[in-house]
Amino acid sequence: MINFFLKRNHTNNNHQNYKLYERGGLSYEKMDIVRTKSGLPAMWESGGGYTNTGESVIIAGRNGERKKPIYIRKKGHLANREHALYIVNKGDIVVQAYHHREDFTIRVYKIVDFEDNYAILELLYYYEDGEWDKPLPEKYKDVVDAAMHKAIIYHCRYPVYYKEHD
Repeated sequence: MINFFLKRNHTNNNHQNYKLYERGGLSYEKMDIVRTKSGLPAMWESGGGYTNTGESVIIAGRNGERKKPIYIRKKGHLANREHALYIVNKGDIVVQAYHHREDFTIRVYKIVDFEDNYAILELLYYYEDGEWDKPLPEKYKDVVDAAMHKAIIYHCRYPVYYKEHD
């Protein structure tokens, strides 16, 4: 199987770019971020399912906990697009899920740095062909489940993993 996350380097309206990045002799990946008006780094929860495929990006705190979005889109074209915008920090978790007929490829990353309009991501855990590369800690199971769920929701139009505002 072609490595979906590294091969996809095109730009379309609903997904970030993923690029291999060498730094200090180690391999990381870069993912596009947006900057708020005050210059803070932010990322979108995005994605959804199609008939036989789907993908998602879910943002979580350093221990896999839900974060409060600064914005939830409710108007315009929403199907399989960006749904909730989160301020991100070093140590936050990004989960990417992709499936073809519910055969999943999942990556769990930690944000290690920011460079211009990119987050530098360290791959923590990888799931493919029905197994993890190493045991997934319990603290990340909810966010991984959310990423899988969102990737299956046909034409998803809403965020699935967020903390309500008080």
